[in-house]
Amino acid sequence: MTIASSLLQRFQHPAQVIATGFGFVALVGTALLALPIATVSGESAGWVAALFTATSAVCVTGLVMVDTETHWSVFGELVIMALAQVGGLGIMTLATLFTVLVSGRLGLRARVFAQAETKTLALSDLRRVVRNVVLFSLACEAVIAVLLTGRFLVGYGEPFGRAVYLGAFHAVSAFNNAGFALWSDSLMRFVTDPWICLPIAGAVIVGGLGFPVMFELFRSWRRPGHWSVLTRITLGITAILLVAGTLVFLVTEWRNPRTLGALDDSGKLLAAFFTAVMPRSGGFNSLNIADMYPSSWLVTDLLMFIGGGSAGTAGGIKVTTFGLLAFVIWAEMRGESDVNIGHRRLPQAAQRQAISIALLSVAGVAVATYLLMVLTPHGLDQVLFEVVSAFGTVGLSTGITPELGPAGHVLLTVLMFIGRTGPLTLGSALALKDRTRRYQLPEERVIVG
Repeated sequence: MTIASSLLQRFQHPAQVIATGFGFVALVGTALLALPIATVSGESAGWVAALFTATSAVCVTGLVMVDTETHWSVFGELVIMALAQVGGLGIMTLATLFTVLVSGRLGLRARVFAQAETKTLALSDLRRVVRNVVLFSLACEAVIAVLLTGRFLVGYGEPFGRAVYLGAFHAVSAFNNAGFALWSDSLMRFVTDPWICLPIAGAVIVGGLGFPVMFELFRSWRRPGHWSVLTRITLGITAILLVAGTLVFLVTEWRNPRTLGALDDSGKLLAAFFTAVMPRSGGFNSLNIADMYPSSWLVTDLLMFIGGGSAGTAGGIKVTTFGLLAFVIWAEMRGESDVNIGHRRLPQAAQRQAISIALLSVAGVAVATYLLMVLTPHGLDQVLFEVVSAFGTVGLSTGITPELGPAGHVLLTVLMFIGRTGPLTLGSALALKDRTRRYQLPEERVIVG
């Protein structure tokens, strides 16, 4: 058996590859963060805090049970940054490899390489995928790091070394949608600074779109008519959610004196846009989430649950899944037997995959919300927010995460791991599973609704 065949055989079982890989990295990160050198006090953070933080970093979530700025030493911060980098690259690489692998079966035109047309995946393609993903990620992070470093140097008078460190850390955290910041208030101190907020928001958006979409844009940005269904849905739904989220936050929080009400008009627009971007899985916040109205929490819950693009660093059920479900509903309302997107027909297998991922995710969030409400004294609004944030690997919080206790922290740790590996694992497994019945049972209609 050749190496290529061996690798291909391994990809037939994505659940084992993804879960084992992320689990191993999380355990290594836990061991490193549990060392006394990882904390400012010089004492071990404890296994629960180390496990929670390591899982949050490698799953690029950003939820914290201890303050990043005051609790972790430079060594601990570097471990967190490395875990976020490994987690983000791992997500993009594995997801992109599975996209290439199943592209022939799904009929996707968004193939990263021409050889995918033949429904085969050679070893050279694997190397090429990994190389391009890594180069693309590092290039984006370098650009963002340079912009942020310059701003910290010129605008805030930081020493050169400190400015470079801050720029690099937050560039890695932003592009990988990790959400870790080196200030206790996240980015609230920069709420009206476009030179900080816009580069970070841009990194979150680009990282969340996914490598296959960005690759296709680089190749065919002048020919939108040639874009694949994947790219059209990802870009279209992303734009709709960003615009709608910005408008909703502007309307809802405009007169809230604790959030947008204290800012001028341009500051309100910037803060609302930044707040609409972060639920894609970014996890940074320039407004105090705890001071927002419950109606804004609900909108944020929805945005966090949907997440970002497939084969990207964002979490959630993915905008592709959400978009496919929207087209399925539209076709059903019109009484059409086929689901058409542009000039392409959506296979029934893709429809079933989207429905399965969405419903299983809803069930997971509901069960976790119930358990956390039993384990803690907090209300539904706050508990649901934390659960969706953990499952969507977002990292936004109403402030109750440090108060949840060991049982609540373990539950959120498990939820972050499931939220990171679950949708990708399930989507890949369903896409690769192809079993054909050689007979059909008699059809019978049932009452629906």
